[in-house]
Amino acid sequence: MDTRDASAPDAADLIQLLTPTGQRVDHARFTWRHDDAVLVDHLRTMVLARRFDSEATALQRKGELGLWVPMLGQEAAQVGSGAAVGPHDMVFPSYREHAVAMMMGVDPVTMLGTFRGTTMVDWDSRALRFHLYSFVIGTQALHAVGYAMGLQRDGLVGNDDPDANGAVVVYFGDGATSQGDVNEALVFASSYATPTVFFVQNNQWAISEPIALQSRIPLYQRASGFGIPAVRVDGNDVLAVQAVTEWAMNRARSGEGPTFIEAFTYRMGAHTTSDDPTKYRRREEEQAWRAKDPVARLTLYLLGQGAIDKAWLDALDAEADAFGVRIREGCLALPVPKLEDLWAHTYATLPDALVAQRADQLAYEASFEEA
Repeated sequence: MDTRDASAPDAADLIQLLTPTGQRVDHARFTWRHDDAVLVDHLRTMVLARRFDSEATALQRKGELGLWVPMLGQEAAQVGSGAAVGPHDMVFPSYREHAVAMMMGVDPVTMLGTFRGTTMVDWDSRALRFHLYSFVIGTQALHAVGYAMGLQRDGLVGNDDPDANGAVVVYFGDGATSQGDVNEALVFASSYATPTVFFVQNNQWAISEPIALQSRIPLYQRASGFGIPAVRVDGNDVLAVQAVTEWAMNRARSGEGPTFIEAFTYRMGAHTTSDDPTKYRRREEEQAWRAKDPVARLTLYLLGQGAIDKAWLDALDAEADAFGVRIREGCLALPVPKLEDLWAHTYATLPDALVAQRADQLAYEASFEEA
């Protein structure tokens, strides 16, 4: 039996364009083809996403949210991949893609409603091209492949005009790769050559189980069994993530089929706020990964290039503080849901039976008010 540690990648199979010390490096296959102004915007998004995450965590600790799913440490994986999403593409998230959601136009305060219990998932997924959060592990992979098959049947893949093509990117974690739904989705994607990019954020821990327990080989190599091309990218390197995801999305849009991307990153916080990672992780491991922090890495590079300076960083800190105030105040101002509103989110046209059910419920509620 092969007992290689899947959590210890060889440098040869890890695509990296920006080192942890902020140095640009070349790669034989992939190049980041944008200017530093784009990276300045990426850094701003990463910092604000991290602030949103920390504010939401604090709100949960104060009892204002029932649960929160932190993304600390995964900002580069999300911002880099989100930057590769085009105007005709669709995103299928799990429940941790807060930075991607922000990039797609989802209001962070709206996102909190799900975790505060004031709503289900209350954004327009069709208009924003960002599907609902999926809390059942792996289900979104099947949804994504089904949507991608729909793009094929609508003639929106493989056209000579690039503006007439679309693709799908679906996010899930390393733990989800052990789920049947994900493997079934890989089978269908391969069989029908769907325009799907499987973006796996391998943050090393599926709650308390390490990746080495789930896969005896590097995770991305498992895709070859389905006949799907796969790459492993440094998930803390926003340049490499964007370059790789752009390549994969272009393959999908042009009709070349699915791609499997393993973004090798680390969950620096808990799996959720109901989890205590100190029970199963060593402090030395966390410290080693903190030295690879994606925000610090990009900041070092941009400072070295002269693209930003202390004044810019101070202004960003002020913006993040104001953003934090909006998050806190917005969370507390979320409206208390009305039971009657539940019926509005079931069918486009409410069937007669549910119309009658709603009337009965409202009459029942009104009887208490009259008393």
